[in-house]
Amino acid sequence: MASGRLGTANLLATTITDVYTVPASTLTSLNVNICNRNNAVARIRIALSSVSVTQGNDEYIEFDTTIEAYGILERTAVLLGAGQILTVYSDIADLSVVATGIEETV
Repeated sequence: MASGRLGTANLLATTITDVYTVPASTLTSLNVNICNRNNAVARIRIALSSVSVTQGNDEYIEFDTTIEAYGILERTAVLLGAGQILTVYSDIADLSVVATGIEETV
């Protein structure tokens, strides 16, 4: 059972990025923090996907949400089941994504 920092990513512009995948037979509760290190406003998308680097319309928890230059966005208490993938997208580069939480074997 892991806890603490579960995944990180340095986002590239217009690229869907897998940040964390829940291991088999595991339930994960996590927080997602996104820090915009750019001097421009970012539009981000966060999804709880079932397939790597793919986001279905029914999997988004944020869609084209804006983060001001040098701003942050935090989502807390996000629950994911075995095999689910936290994916993030941004229209600009230089955003840091950190997922922290706890995994529980089921």
